[in-house]
Amino acid sequence: MIKIKEVVIVEGKYDKIKLSNILDALIIETNGFHIYNDREKINFIRKLASERGIIILTDSDHSGFQIRNFISRGIDRNKIKNIYIPDVFGKEKRKQAPSKDGKLGVEGISDEILIKLFSENNISYASEEKKDLITNYDLYTHGFSGAPNSKEKKKKLLKSLELPEFLSTNSLLSYLNCKMTKTEFENYITTI
Repeated sequence: MIKIKEVVIVEGKYDKIKLSNILDALIIETNGFHIYNDREKINFIRKLASERGIIILTDSDHSGFQIRNFISRGIDRNKIKNIYIPDVFGKEKRKQAPSKDGKLGVEGISDEILIKLFSENNISYASEEKKDLITNYDLYTHGFSGAPNSKEKKKKLLKSLELPEFLSTNSLLSYLNCKMTKTEFENYITTI
């Protein structure tokens, strides 16, 4: 498993699932062209880019390049790394027919090719130091889930971190664990 510092941006959930098998990283999906109307998500991606840098890995078709260009606008070029899927013809297993141009996207490319792409593209590998991770149980213990007022408390936490209001718990945990230790988290929540 490749542990990387930057945030990886992909088009869809199947791309995210595919990369989750080989990457230990925060992976954000654009939901295809829905990113055009999701101001909150694009602002979140820009925030992550300024803090950690992003890696854009979209399909190498017309739509993938449009999404890649849209995301890149307004972000410092030094904070973006682009990885391009090579032209490999075929059909993804879950699909009835090949794509319009007959090429595989992120989800259809082999793990070996993806690993090679990441290793050849100057990716910042995160340190392997052991870290006491923030867990779902920690969120529960501190009242951010499973309590009568947890929804409001979680919204307050998200706002203080300048994160999207409807960010999933798993994405919140990924963000927190990339940003701070468990002790730092426990100290931070006393300030909000």
